[in-house]
Amino acid sequence: SVPSLAVHIQTSRALMVISLLLGFFGIVVSVVGMKCTKVGEEDPVTKSRIAVAGGVLFILSGLCTLAAVSLYATQVTYEFFRESAVPVNARYEFGSALFVGWGAASLTVLGGSLLCCSCPAKERRGQQYYRQSQPSTPREYV
Repeated sequence: SVPSLAVHIQTSRALMVISLLLGFFGIVVSVVGMKCTKVGEEDPVTKSRIAVAGGVLFILSGLCTLAAVSLYATQVTYEFFRESAVPVNARYEFGSALFVGWGAASLTVLGGSLLCCSCPAKERRGQQYYRQSQPSTPREYV
């Protein structure tokens, strides 16, 4: 018989798999929503809405990563400070993977937030912006 893993490890694993799937779909949706791609709609407003949907997927992916890493770190901290027969030098401590996980979650949420900022404001959606031409008469400088 195979010993089962602790509940917090299984939960962290499930959250990381969900995070990977959300990140993958976020990449696909964001590429479709980029202005430089010819995939999907040609309307810039629709493209920006698709990019915002990709940004939301990235934010959700980052939050799942943050939850998984923080859950594991909480359990490590709890086990470290709990009274037990295990000596202090044999207990688990924070490893570099936890800090990499927190950094990755932060950057993923930041990237998703930047994608969400690409949605045009409501009052600018129907307007066209034209560059104003320079005055046709030359200016004289004294």
